[in-house]
Amino acid sequence: MTLDKVERLKKGYYLILMTVMGIVYLSAVDKWQIYVRAMEQVKNFCTGGGEGADQGAQNPGGEGSGQNTQNPGGEGTGQEAQNPGGEGAGQEAQKPGGEGADQEAQSPDGSEAGPENDLTEQPPEDVPVEPVFGAVEDDYFSDAVFIGDSRTVGMYEYGGLEETAAFYASTGLTIYKIFDSAIVEVPGQKKKITIEEALQENSFAKIYLMIGINEMGTGTVETFIDKYREVVEHLKELQPEAIIYIQGIIKVTTERSNQGDYINNEGIEARNQELEKLADNGKIFYLDVNPLVCDETGGLIESYTFDGVHLKAKYIQIWKDFLKENAVLISSLP
Repeated sequence: MTLDKVERLKKGYYLILMTVMGIVYLSAVDKWQIYVRAMEQVKNFCTGGGEGADQGAQNPGGEGSGQNTQNPGGEGTGQEAQNPGGEGAGQEAQKPGGEGADQEAQSPDGSEAGPENDLTEQPPEDVPVEPVFGAVEDDYFSDAVFIGDSRTVGMYEYGGLEETAAFYASTGLTIYKIFDSAIVEVPGQKKKITIEEALQENSFAKIYLMIGINEMGTGTVETFIDKYREVVEHLKELQPEAIIYIQGIIKVTTERSNQGDYINNEGIEARNQELEKLADNGKIFYLDVNPLVCDETGGLIESYTFDGVHLKAKYIQIWKDFLKENAVLISSLP
């Protein structure tokens, strides 16, 4: 083997040895950190980070293009820029709190402050108020008006509320003529005015409706309910602040119902089922006293009535107490 070949073998041996030692050093000691910045520059270039994204950060004077920015102390060219605290600016730029600027801005309590987490306090959504029912005394009706037919006349005469509440009632009144009939007396005058005129002149917080027995022989359940709904809507226009109580039509005795004419409990039940659907439990409520005045056959208790249709005077109190025990104390008016 010639001297020249020996020299080449030695050089090759030393080259291999240095390479192995370098790999061992980078793997075990340096952890390849020397190439991290270069790898970040390649990543920025590939992802289109914009002008200067593949270069180190520049200082305001524009110096050091291709170099890493130095801190005001002028330390080590080629070292990564440092903040005033001396920490490497090769790490992500930090805000006064020391947290990385590439993290999302945070609120004082540490929560993220993005569009999805606005720091401005948002008002709570409106929560519908559930109606609250309770028992009341007679003075609850001081701002109420009772509108209806002969059964409401009975409440006026024997319910003990004639000096407390207003009554716009008349024997024979129907849902079809409720706003046309002149039945309301005017204090100090001999003339009477219609319910519509009276509601235009007076304001009420509660309206109690008991009407429908006289309409049993007219039209159908559908036409009755359509007209009733129209009346309720007009009452809301005339008295926009009032709670409206729709009362179920009081049934007749089973004997009266079985006479075979238009007044029968089957027809009353059909109408009451539809009347209940008109209630929204926010401004309009449905009340039905029938369970308290009817027997096991489903008809009005015989001893409670003198004609099979109307309550006797002393049993009007059952109806009145029912209204007092089921008064709306809190409602959600739309």
